[in-house]
Amino acid sequence: MASTREYMEFVAGQLSGAGAITYRKLFGEYGLYCDGKFFGTVEGNQLYLKVTEAGRRLLPDAEIASPHEGSNLLTVEEVEDREFLAKLVRATCGELPAPKPKKPKASKPKKAEKEPNHKGEDLWKKT
Repeated sequence: MASTREYMEFVAGQLSGAGAITYRKLFGEYGLYCDGKFFGTVEGNQLYLKVTEAGRRLLPDAEIASPHEGSNLLTVEEVEDREFLAKLVRATCGELPAPKPKKPKASKPKKAEKEPNHKGEDLWKKT
C-alpha cells in the first residue's frame, strides 16, 4: 500500500523540530531530507530511518526492516513525540555523510551547420 500524502505531511510536521524537513516522491513512496541530507523514507504509511549507531542507541528495540528491495532501515513505530523525533533525526543525520555537491548541468553542444561544398552544392544531398 502506498503512503498517503496526508500521512507524509503529518510526519513532516512531526519532524520539523530537527531542521528544514523536505520530502520527495520516490517510486510511489516518499524520501525524507533534513537540511538537504537524505535520512529516511515513508513507505506504506510507516516511517523508516537510515540505520546509524546513534539511531540504534535511541531506539534499541526497533526492528530493522526492508520495506523495499535492497534496503535495511530502522522502523520508527511511534511518531507522536515531536521532541524525541527531532532528537532522533538530528542524531541520525549527524552520522550520515554530507550530500555530494550537484554538478552543473553541461550545456548542449551546438549542432554543426550544413556547409555547401566548393561548388555551392549541399553535401547532405544524395545524388
